[in-house]
Formats: sequence, C-alpha cells, structure tokens
Amino acid sequence: MGTLNPLSPAASGDEQMTVLLADDSPENIQALAACLHEQFQLKVANNGEQCLELARRFHPDLILLDIEMPGMNGFDVCQQLKDTDATADIPIIFVSGHTSLASEERGLELGAVDYIFKPIRPAIVKARVNTHITLKRQRDRLAQLAMRDQLTGLYNRHYLMEHIGQRLSRCHRHGYQMAALMIDIDHFKRINDELGHQQGDDVLTSLGTFLCSYFRTEDLVARLGGEEFLVVLDPCPDGHMMDKAQQLLHAVEQLNPAGTPITISIGATSVKKDDSLGSLLKRADDALYQAKQQGRNRVCAG
Repeated sequence: MGTLNPLSPAASGDEQMTVLLADDSPENIQALAACLHEQFQLKVANNGEQCLELARRFHPDLILLDIEMPGMNGFDVCQQLKDTDATADIPIIFVSGHTSLASEERGLELGAVDYIFKPIRPAIVKARVNTHITLKRQRDRLAQLAMRDQLTGLYNRHYLMEHIGQRLSRCHRHGYQMAALMIDIDHFKRINDELGHQQGDDVLTSLGTFLCSYFRTEDLVARLGGEEFLVVLDPCPDGHMMDKAQQLLHAVEQLNPAGTPITISIGATSVKKDDSLGSLLKRADDALYQAKQQGRNRVCAG
C-alpha cells in the first residue's frame, strides 16, 4: 500500500463517486445512465467478464449488475467479486427483470446490498443508489479514521502493525530486500516547552506531510506515536538503505517545518532471513537508541 497525502483524505464528501453499470442491453444502460450521469462518474460493462475487469481496474464505489448476460451471468460475477479481496467490499445492486422472490433472495445471499426490478423507474434507481453511496462514504470515512493518525493523517501504529507483517511475508516469499527507518525528532520536548504544544503539533504535521511527499508511493510512512515515525522502504536493495537515510537526514536539516529548525535521529535496518516483525522493529529501535546516545542528528544501522 503506498502512502497518501495526509491532507487529502481517501474519501471526501466532495469527491465524485464512480458507479459501474453492467448490462448487455444498450437500452438499459442508457436508462440507468440518464438517472445517474449528473451525480456520478460512470463506467460501462456489456458482459460479466468485462464487469470483473473494470471492477478490478477502477474499484468503483458501487456496481449496478444485471443478472441475465451472455457468458457469465450476474450471480457468477457477484460471487467472483465477493470471493476476491480486492473487490469484496464493493457494494452491488442487482438490476434485473427477474421478479421472483427466489431470485432476489439468491442475490442478497451472494452479498448484494439491494435488488431493483426492471423496468427501471428513475426515482427508485436514484433513491437506492444515493442511499448506498451515502453508506459507502460513511464506511470509507470510518476506515480512514481507523487506520490514520488523527493529527498528521499518516498511517497509524494499528495499521502499521497489521500491514508490515504482510509486507514482511511477501519479502521472504519473493526473496527481495526491504528496509525500515525508525525516525525520532531530536529534543522535541524542548519545542513543546519553549514554543508551546500547538507549535509542536504543527511541526509534527509538517514533517508528516514532508515524509509523505519525500518517499515513493510504494513505501509506507507511519506515525508510531509522539515524535516517532517509521518508514518501510519496499523494496530497498542492499546498499541503498544508508544512502536513503543519510539523504533524509540532510533534507530534514534544511526543512524548518512550521518555521522551526529541527534535526532527526534515524535507526535503520534491513530485513534478514526469517525475520519476524518483532525482531525487525527491535533492531530499528535499538539502532535509533544508539543514534541518540551518540549525539543525535545521525543514522545508525542495526
């Protein structure tokens, strides 16, 4: 998972949501599009296979799915979407000419959130779609709050601990290098004591924004708590870790976040064979402690 700009939440209320229309009938697509095109960005699939492809590529906020389509029918499409981690959370509304209770029950049992009968009634389509888009926004916002640090907008410790283990497993499985940089702002207590806690918060926020823009989207930047941050360089070939850490050290010296000169200390470590999450983080923490003991504003490797 790449880093996001902490000042740009993943799902804001002003962001136009995307709805995928999947139906083999051009007339039905036109009718649905006429209901929704002013409010939403629309994607169109003419069969089940294309629906799956577009869902994986664009990850729409909602899918309106016909049941009877050539090749793969809507029930099979729904099953595949729900069985795939990347698309399982996309809400699906069946739009079908099947008006039997058995068909509706099957659709809901497969994980659809709603079922609309044809012929299409614009008021019903708009109302149902708006309801489920609102629920989707609320779920996205809750997910955002659960995985983001409230002050800086960076990933928080909970998200980090859940996802760094997955990255570590992938690193072992595919045999590539990954590194971790544990970062601590030097003498941060002095900033709070002399300039006030609001200035301290502004420094943390500014540094978080800088770290997000400084590293690659495939790297993971998180706030551990207090004035500590962690960056997971994924991937990071042998020999590059210390160069990247030293470059970061010098860049922060020139930064003056929120108008306040700061330096940082960094504990750097790369993944070793059969490393556990605990051992990786302990080495980074020990290296950071060593950097502090040696006078701060430096990088130590562990």
